Amino acid sequence: MTKTLIIAAAIGALTASTTLAQTPGSPPSSAPAPAPSVTASPPAAAAKAGKADFVMSQKPDQWLASKFKGTDVLGADNKKIGDVSDILFDKTGKIEAFVISVGGFLGVGAKEIAVVPSSFDVIPAQNGASAKLKLSLTEDEIKQAQNFARYEPPKPATTGSGPGLGGLPGNSRPSGSPPSSK
Repeated sequence: MTKTLIIAAAIGALTASTTLAQTPGSPPSSAPAPAPSVTASPPAAAAKAGKADFVMSQKPDQWLASKFKGTDVLGADNKKIGDVSDILFDKTGKIEAFVISVGGFLGVGAKEIAVVPSSFDVIPAQNGASAKLKLSLTEDEIKQAQNFARYEPPKPATTGSGPGLGGLPGNSRPSGSPPSSK
């Protein structure tokens, strides 16, 4: 229950606090802010106090992460270099980086790089097109960027309680040891 509450609060904080680059009173657009920052109170503190803050609806100056994924990213020459494939945020909800899928063809041969939000400029939506993000990097600089490594939790150590060698039950002697004489 606590884990679900923490995840829900983090996602809620992420979607509620991300802002758009537009003027007040203008119609909603799909232009994300270049450096959204989420600063919500820790979910555990809200749970301990027995209080929860609810967001009733999305405002014109807010952005949903589900719509943000796939946003085109342009290079210094205004040509598409990739798109947003994920968003990296910490346990407080602060966005650390936008993960960008670059290169390749239809996802084959592409690599992912992670870039801090302040590195982007927002190109507002025009003539029905979606908003875009722009980096001041060249194609060569993108190619030289280090790949983003997703976290892989450590694999549990085997304790010997399970199937024997080769997955066959009852064959539990270690490799290279003589068979037991019963």
